[in-house]
Amino acid sequence: MTREIIAILRGLTPPEAEPVAKALIAAGITKIEVPLNSPDPFDSIRRIVDLAGDSALIGAGTVLDPVQVVQLAQIGAGMIVSPDCNARVISATKAAGLRSYPGVFTATEAFTALRHGADGLKFFPAFKLGVDGFSALKAVLPADTATYAVGGVGPEDFGAWLDAGVTGFGIGSGLYKPGRSAAEIAARAADLVMAWDAAKTSG
Repeated sequence: MTREIIAILRGLTPPEAEPVAKALIAAGITKIEVPLNSPDPFDSIRRIVDLAGDSALIGAGTVLDPVQVVQLAQIGAGMIVSPDCNARVISATKAAGLRSYPGVFTATEAFTALRHGADGLKFFPAFKLGVDGFSALKAVLPADTATYAVGGVGPEDFGAWLDAGVTGFGIGSGLYKPGRSAAEIAARAADLVMAWDAAKTSG
């Protein structure tokens, strides 16, 4: 089963990269994002890419510039996540053959992202948009649009958002914070996977 949970590892350091990634992949979370405002993010991403191989999709978050996209492609990243709908970043991502997940909040941003080739939309901050707001926006989007709720959404919310038609979730501090051990992250990842499986089974 593919679980559409993106682990957001903001603040990850290179020495943590491999043990944390190993714990996540073993738990069943196979989409991992290291935001570029983390310490030495390119080093961490390269280490995780080398560790994961084809077993996980590894990428960067908080990508704001097309130059960064090129650098990330060179170290083997597979996805680019942005906090905003930046057409230049989306176009550069697709030109590099990577998956693009820009941040959106409005219909205008969502359709602008899709017109430039985005593979999925990151609705952020999801807790402010809410399930009702998301449902209203989803009603006007193409039916096959991949959508992710990010920001203030946890395992207790999975069922309601999945019922509304969301594709998946991005989980940050609920999963990883600097200083957390790989064992604790593994336990939190297992809880997320269990919540995902339960919500999908009951939905």
